[in-house]
Amino acid sequence: MTQPADIASLPFEKALHELEEIVRRLETGNVPLEDSITIYERGEALKKHCEALLRRAEARIEKINTGPGGEALNLAALDVEA
Repeated sequence: MTQPADIASLPFEKALHELEEIVRRLETGNVPLEDSITIYERGEALKKHCEALLRRAEARIEKINTGPGGEALNLAALDVEA
């Protein structure tokens, strides 16, 4: 399932905020059934988008924390306040 273009272009923080609003609306129980289904579907797309963005961020951090030979870097040694 592909994401709607408006979701695919959202930064993580905005997507998460919209997802939280959808959850809040659904938890109130004051949304008609058809609307509930529609916003639930959008919530699922937002959730998948947020998860994908988090996976990409984790991969970038892993790359930063890995030395040229693939070994994990000891970043604690770089802590100047210790």
